[in-house]
Amino acid sequence: MAGIEPQPGIMDISLYVGGKSSVEGVSNVIKLSSNENPFGPSPAAQEAVRRAVHELHRYPSTDHAQLRAAIAETHGLDAGRVICGVGSDEVLQFICQAYAGPGDEVIHTEHGFAMYRILAHAVGATPVEVAERERVVSVDNILAACNERTKLVFIANPNNPTGTMIGLAEIERLAVNLPEQAILVLDGAYAEYVEGYDGGARLVESRGNVVMTRTFSKLYGLGGMRVGWGYGPQEIVDVLTRVRQPFNLSNVALAAAEAAIRDTAYVEKSREENTRLRAWLAEALAEHGVPSDASTANFVLARFASPEEAEACDTYLQAQGILVRRVTGYKLPAALRITVGDEASCRRVAHCIGLFKAGAR
Repeated sequence: MAGIEPQPGIMDISLYVGGKSSVEGVSNVIKLSSNENPFGPSPAAQEAVRRAVHELHRYPSTDHAQLRAAIAETHGLDAGRVICGVGSDEVLQFICQAYAGPGDEVIHTEHGFAMYRILAHAVGATPVEVAERERVVSVDNILAACNERTKLVFIANPNNPTGTMIGLAEIERLAVNLPEQAILVLDGAYAEYVEGYDGGARLVESRGNVVMTRTFSKLYGLGGMRVGWGYGPQEIVDVLTRVRQPFNLSNVALAAAEAAIRDTAYVEKSREENTRLRAWLAEALAEHGVPSDASTANFVLARFASPEEAEACDTYLQAQGILVRRVTGYKLPAALRITVGDEASCRRVAHCIGLFKAGAR
């Protein structure tokens, strides 16, 4: 075994830790730790899954043509420039695999999604962390960090776990001023929660150095199905398709995602409820002395006076059967990320945090 070594960068990866889903000794927990849609998938998607089980012995399509067509029709895009993956994470992996490697640099922001750093290490590239400004992406700081080794720049917009975002004018300024060999990757996992925001699609259409990714795991309620997609210049999508495994998505996942994206009434209802309850939750927490930045996603980042207070509050909530997300790994030790659940869940978590702030332990 002495001569067997992993590729450079692999052992620098810290394992990704997802949100908790259970508490020992507590049943019927309220899970607000993974940014899931509390209303689940649309009835149309559920029915599509029931129908798809009759074809489990068949291989799925290799080109995802029907799902790509549904995505294109819904968003007004070119189906030939859509690529699908096992969650948007896999599309991000394709991008790193195809465009970065040893000697290259991959830029991400200080509170950006943990997978950017992991994926950079996985291909032997060097992740470069750039400071944000008050938990908001700084285009100036990103541009200052760019050099001849920069191959990829990852921006989550809206960002996870902060919930903040930057405007399209700033994103375009970043794309225009990147080094000629660099690709801007706009991670739009939460884009659907922002009314009127196209996730950067128009910028993709106008430039050759921008790729957009999206997911069915959040607003569409299909986290358990693992379906995501990307949209980019034809030349880049052609490259990514060469590293995509032909049967990466199952028949069941493809059917569920197509039905989900076509059920626009359900999507709109979920978005409206999230907007309403997000505002209510942020205001309720503020009344208890727990501020948060204006969120544009399906969670709020509750900020406490110290890491110790945040940890104590998390412990108290767990004892009440409420699971939220510690974000110490995102360099936010004095904060808790709280998913916007249904109304009962939002009221419950706000009430319990109020009790905690009033001295309950």
